[in-house]
Amino acid sequence: MNAPLDGPDIPRTPTTDTGHVWPEGRMLALDVETTGIDPETARIVTAAVVAVGGDAPAETTAWLLNPGIDIPAAATELHQVSTEQARAEGRPPAEALPEIAAALTGPRSTRMMPLVVFRAPYALTVLDRECERHGVPFTGAVLAPVLDPYVLDKHLDRYRRGRRTMAELCRHYQVRHDGANNAAHDAMAAARLAWRLPRAFPGLAATALPDLHQQQIVWAAEQAASLQEHKRRTDPSAHINGDWPLIPGRPAHEAP
Repeated sequence: MNAPLDGPDIPRTPTTDTGHVWPEGRMLALDVETTGIDPETARIVTAAVVAVGGDAPAETTAWLLNPGIDIPAAATELHQVSTEQARAEGRPPAEALPEIAAALTGPRSTRMMPLVVFRAPYALTVLDRECERHGVPFTGAVLAPVLDPYVLDKHLDRYRRGRRTMAELCRHYQVRHDGANNAAHDAMAAARLAWRLPRAFPGLAATALPDLHQQQIVWAAEQAASLQEHKRRTDPSAHINGDWPLIPGRPAHEAP
């Protein structure tokens, strides 16, 4: 069952009388742990939505799902949820998915609130396909504005060497990360990165959220094109999808 959890809030500086910028406001962050790496076929095992900032306590809601298929051993090794545990304790996806979708869209419907998702095209595409699979109404269009710390960091510090995993970004930006491959911990870490990046790159804070969302669409496409060019030096058929923040579903006539 889903469980509201208390968690540490993102550090913040007081809002001044000179105006309000988005890093001082409320943010939502999403993370999912799944059965595999292909967003078209992966099933959600755990999910968490974290609300932080805005001079209010942090709130985390977490879900454990029964994906309806065996969880591969490699996936269990990462997120520590076995097939047996998911079957015994997990909720049916058709029951939990509407709650996850509502948690993302409901609080943001009356005010501008960013949704933070690390490597958004994976998590949001998995969620989209799961909702489609189980007949749950969901549209990626209502998710904007999205903030993706991976895309932002790669654009703003593009020549930095090294990997850009969440753990590495947290180390680089000195952000607390309570444990990888735990949906609640990863969602909170993503939100902390979204808070930290505008402090490292002040231009982000001065950019309106709708504009920043549109810029990330362009940046993600550029990053994918650059990676594809690099990979084609050894594999001429390499293809890197540059869609962001969600990979569009195929039309019905193209479905397998």
